[in-house]
Amino acid sequence: MSSAEDYLPILILGAVALGFVVIVLIVTHLLGPSVHSKKKDSNFECGIESEGNARFPVSVRYFLTAILFVLFDVEVIFFYPYAVNFKNLELEGLLAVILFVAFFLTGFMYVLKKGALEWEK
Repeated sequence: MSSAEDYLPILILGAVALGFVVIVLIVTHLLGPSVHSKKKDSNFECGIESEGNARFPVSVRYFLTAILFVLFDVEVIFFYPYAVNFKNLELEGLLAVILFVAFFLTGFMYVLKKGALEWEK
């Protein structure tokens, strides 16, 4: 069993991180530039002035592909604890991983059937 004292380092770390963020925000607000002008606020990249509008429509397929990549990439993260402890988990662990993979393969088959990864239709 764990007590509340076991979580004290995590609480201290969270408080230090939050304190650091607050201090950095306050210091940058106080020391940052306060004079705004059109020239200072304009975009500048690689020594070349911007031309045209940077906002143009992007195909939704790029976003869908990115979301699917993240989804299936997170699957790999969940395999790590199993890979570390696979000798101790025995048959029960193997069955759990097989079920986990089956769920993700079902989702992947659904994505393929819906044609989410087909660029040309």
